Amino acid sequence: MKTLTEKAIALLHDLISIQSFSSEEDPTAVRIEQWFTEHNIPSKRQDNNVYAFNAAFDANKPTLLLNSHHDTVRPNSAYTKDPFHPHIEDGKLYGLGSNDAGGALVSLMALFTHYYDHPNPKYNLIIAATAEEESSGPLGLNSLLKTLPPIDVAIVGEPTLMQLAIAEKGLVVFDGKVKGTASHAAHPNADNPLLKLPAVIEWLSHFTFEKESEVLGPVKMTLTQLNAGKQHNVVPAQVDLVIDVRVNDCYSNQEIVVLLQKEAPLELTPRSIDLNSSSIPEEHPLVQAGIALGRETYGSPTLSDQAKLSCPSLKLGPGDSTRSHTADEFIYVNEIEEGIALYIALLNKIL
Repeated sequence: MKTLTEKAIALLHDLISIQSFSSEEDPTAVRIEQWFTEHNIPSKRQDNNVYAFNAAFDANKPTLLLNSHHDTVRPNSAYTKDPFHPHIEDGKLYGLGSNDAGGALVSLMALFTHYYDHPNPKYNLIIAATAEEESSGPLGLNSLLKTLPPIDVAIVGEPTLMQLAIAEKGLVVFDGKVKGTASHAAHPNADNPLLKLPAVIEWLSHFTFEKESEVLGPVKMTLTQLNAGKQHNVVPAQVDLVIDVRVNDCYSNQEIVVLLQKEAPLELTPRSIDLNSSSIPEEHPLVQAGIALGRETYGSPTLSDQAKLSCPSLKLGPGDSTRSHTADEFIYVNEIEEGIALYIALLNKIL
């Protein structure tokens, strides 16, 4: 008879073999529902989000959410292996979504299954296998949270090498405009927006944010796109830029917007301010339990569904984030084995 860990690894094989791009996760949602049915756990589904409650759920107790996602990005052109053919070579399980975040998802599902009928736990448990994380779509965790009861703390399963990401940077993407006057290239023009770019880029290169986080470091602002002009003989009326701002836990996204719109030598419009930084105090019992198990704390520069949560949240999972979205994505099988064991040991200290 297969162990719970062996079943979780087999489930990951199945999930890899099923295409589940963001907003197209119905087939993997069905397979996840089957897992719960196989383990006699009642589950529910909202859109392509599958969730379940522990057997002893008590509305008077605090609730711990276990969350990871089952959607994937599309495979890039550099793949040399079939992204939908799960196979193991030299201890590596290859396949699209194996590392981001299939390994974490099946490990959390094994964890929830292990503790599903735990008698009189201190925390309620909710498992949520959610959709549209990669696309930040409207039908993922953010919509499911409106259905779930209040969440007091969460573990978000993402590849962290099973180290404790106690803070995560937020994100604001700005569309920028450097305006000038359009004209024929043969005529004098003292208001060419392209010639204003050096001063704008100089400002972007040297502007610093006053508040620096102990865990997440400084806010990072990066120019990522630039576009102007369509014809060789026409001076454009404006230059369009895209600026990516990774926000530490010293600022709200709204504060970043107000600050940059006041200081910037160009017009800036935020696309969204919903993806705020997130964190959990190092003194929280969940973090202390991880430290007692030899785990280290750090701040994560990458974004996840943590940004959708208003409660304290810990990002923790098997795999390495540097492998995410790469060609021939993989996760080590022993990372999943160790991840499940560590998850179980972690909750054993707080349940």
